[in-house]
This record gives sequence, C-alpha cells and structure tokens, in this order.
Amino acid sequence: MSLPFAVRDFMNVFKIYNQSIWPMQIVFYLLGFLILLFLKKEKNSSNKIIMGILSFYWLWIGVFYHLTNFSDINKMAYAFGALFILEALIILYAGLIKEYISFNLNFDRYAIIGSIFIIYSMLIYPLIGYFLGHGYPFSPGFGVAPCPTAIFTFGVLLFANKIRTKHLIWIPLIWSIIGTFAAVNLNIMEDYGLFIAGITGTLMFLSKYKIMKDEEFEK
Repeated sequence: MSLPFAVRDFMNVFKIYNQSIWPMQIVFYLLGFLILLFLKKEKNSSNKIIMGILSFYWLWIGVFYHLTNFSDINKMAYAFGALFILEALIILYAGLIKEYISFNLNFDRYAIIGSIFIIYSMLIYPLIGYFLGHGYPFSPGFGVAPCPTAIFTFGVLLFANKIRTKHLIWIPLIWSIIGTFAAVNLNIMEDYGLFIAGITGTLMFLSKYKIMKDEEFEK
C-alpha cells in the first residue's frame, strides 16, 4: 500500500513546521531533561510534572503537527491528531487527576530498556537522521514530532514503580505500527526504532502492570 504523498512533500512539511515553531525545539528538549531530573525525585509532585510534560508533548503534536501541518498533505492527519489529543487527555487523567502512575529512578531490566529508548529518542534518532540527510529543518524533532516522542514515552513509562492502568500504552502502540508503516514507505530509517520500542515497550509495560496488580491483590 502506498502513501498519498511523496517523500519530498513529507520533508517539506517538516521544513515549514520546524521553521514556524522555532525555538520550541529547544524548549521541548529542556522539558525532556526536566523529566529525567524528576524521575529520581520520587515525590507526588514530581510524578505530576512528568505526566504533565508528557501530556503537553502529545497535545502539541496532535494540534500543531498533525492538525495544522501534516493535514496539508494527508487528510488522515485529522484522525492522527485526534488520537494524539486523546492520548494527552489519558495521560493527564491518569497522571494528574487519578494518580494511577508514579516513577522512580532504578536500574532494573525495565529501566535499562527505558533508558535505551530515551537515549535513542533524544540523541541517536537525530544523529541517524542527520547522517541520512534529514537534518534541521527537515528533521522530525524530539518532542515536536510523533515518532521520537512516542519512543521517549515508552522509555519514560518503563520507569514506573506504580501502575494502576494499562490504557496509557494503547495509543503509543497504535502509533508505533502506523509510524513504522510510513517509515518503511518513506525510507525514514531513524523511525525503524519505533517498531522495536512499540512492541518491546508495550510488552514490558503490560508485564510490569500485571506484576504490580498481582502484588496489590496479594496484599
């Protein structure tokens, strides 16, 4: 199945988008580092800050990338935008209203994989893109573009030390499948990591959720 737009059109969308939102790319990186800082705080307010920033990422991308820019070349962007906005609301509800999830900085197998996803999304992803000719302003940037942000989200969620809902993971998983399909068709090789993050991150998150649910039941 082919896409309704060419690679050049896709890259041009990112060029226009990146230039129109500059310097928000820097702001989103700073927010990403802020999340990493608060992962080791183990406070209720820290959990809310982490989830608040993640929610903001997904809301921003839904509105300003999908609905405002990507929709110019692909009408499916309206559906994608709705998905991202919905995920932002799910994160907001689970993290700030119901407090279904909390975090700590540990180094179990979940956190190790989570760290790999985070490093990939913030550092390795843009480097691969740069060497493949997708440097700024044509780059899908961390925090402002769907794929690296979804990878980052999987990474952060694997640092959870309390999980009382599994609904956070479904839309990132759906996007990992959609994004991988587009990556293969457009030959955006840095996005191939999205599929690995989507499948591995989802399975590990659900495994952690089940373990915690069983532990709660035993109590």
